[in-house]
Amino acid sequence: MNWTGLLEGVRQVISAIMHLVAIPVLIYFLVINTSLLVLIGLAAAEFSRQRRIEEYAGREETVSSRLALGVSVILPSYNEEAVIVTSVKAMLALHYSLYEIIVVDDGSTDGMFDRLQSAFDLVPIHLEVPSDVPTRGAVVDVHIPKDGRTRLVVVRKENSGKSDAINVGINVAVEPLVVFVDADSILDPDSLVVVTKPFADDPTRVVATGGVIRAANGCKVVDGRLVEVNLAKPWIVRIQVVEYLRAFLFGRMGWSRFGALILISGAFGMVRRDVLVEVGGLNPDSIGEDFELVMRIHRHMLEKGRDYRVQFVAEPVSWTEVPVTAKVLRSQRKRWHRGLWETLWKYRGMMFNPRYGKVGMVAIPYHWVFELMAPLVELVGLILVFLGLPLGVVNLPYALMFMAAAYGYAILVTLLAMAVEELTFHKYTRWRDLGAIILASLLENVGYRQATAWWRLEGWWASLRGKKQVWGTMTRQGFDQDPPIVSAVSADD
Repeated sequence: MNWTGLLEGVRQVISAIMHLVAIPVLIYFLVINTSLLVLIGLAAAEFSRQRRIEEYAGREETVSSRLALGVSVILPSYNEEAVIVTSVKAMLALHYSLYEIIVVDDGSTDGMFDRLQSAFDLVPIHLEVPSDVPTRGAVVDVHIPKDGRTRLVVVRKENSGKSDAINVGINVAVEPLVVFVDADSILDPDSLVVVTKPFADDPTRVVATGGVIRAANGCKVVDGRLVEVNLAKPWIVRIQVVEYLRAFLFGRMGWSRFGALILISGAFGMVRRDVLVEVGGLNPDSIGEDFELVMRIHRHMLEKGRDYRVQFVAEPVSWTEVPVTAKVLRSQRKRWHRGLWETLWKYRGMMFNPRYGKVGMVAIPYHWVFELMAPLVELVGLILVFLGLPLGVVNLPYALMFMAAAYGYAILVTLLAMAVEELTFHKYTRWRDLGAIILASLLENVGYRQATAWWRLEGWWASLRGKKQVWGTMTRQGFDQDPPIVSAVSADD
């Protein structure tokens, strides 16, 4: 084999590619990081506005008022034995005047229902579940606490997926506002007050709100209440803390301030029940069910010509366990990116269509270019730089510019986001935790970011090949428990 000829051929191919993409790649990373900087600025402005009006917000009145809008809290659950009782206890201890908890057991095979039955003295009841939104899995039975006072309903159904479980919960719900919460989540006591406030302030226009999600790993939970915020020791968790703060506090808050929020996390999102019925509930065939629902609400409202708002609330309201192993993190990121691709493709007709306003003209194109394409551009850029350097195709000044635009600028943006978060919320009070978060902001760019980019591309590729999405497993630590318990989650195996 003529190795010299082969190397020369590779060098010429890389040279030709670099000729085409060298400058566009640099511009791409400069634009994406600058856009994040703009979103941080918008979010900071919103934080400042909310702080100024906080003393006049009337939270205590909202908690005690009999005129407060009722809330149905839906917990779709599948094999959540590790955390379900703690989560339900936290829900029942929330500060709000009128709400119910609906746990939908989606055909669990572990001891989840037994734990619920023992903890809350559940008894079966006869309940005709309406069919306001379509469902697939049949309801097996319905249980409530024997005391007749605790507003808890446990619905057992055939296994048919998280989205269908939520749809069953919507049919069971009797309150005008519906909030979806992952069963592995712990809510702050005032979470319902915070997330319902936009509905109270603007009842005719607000149709959906979303709350901030934070990592609960390492935090102290007592009787279903998070009492001490700590930073977990594994660096894979600490880096996710940085990701969550950047994505929720600044990314989504910035889009909300701009008036084009197209994603509310399924881990904590609230929607008017009448709107959910109008759009037909969640789509059980969608992997990114939360993203797809919000996109469908936008399209429905805009096509009907209705004045509406989808709003994000700034304050931390929900705490959830994040993956502690690379295997589970890989499954999560594959699923997320697959859901992003499939939803964007489904609603591609909205892109650059003036009929859909800021959503169609700005938010959707942004997510196509800077969310969907980001891992592909990043990995291609890295491969070209590290292959081109030894072959003499890429010079050192360009390689340094690439690293500065792709990673140096990103680190500065992340550190700025962390500084704004610390000045605004100050959740991590220990100096060593703050130092660890800063270090995690740096370590994110060394191996972790490249791995998650690859996993995201795997999810995209699995969708393009039509690979079936199946249930996988996740080891949950549990908020109050040792040892770890294996729970099922949706994963792309």
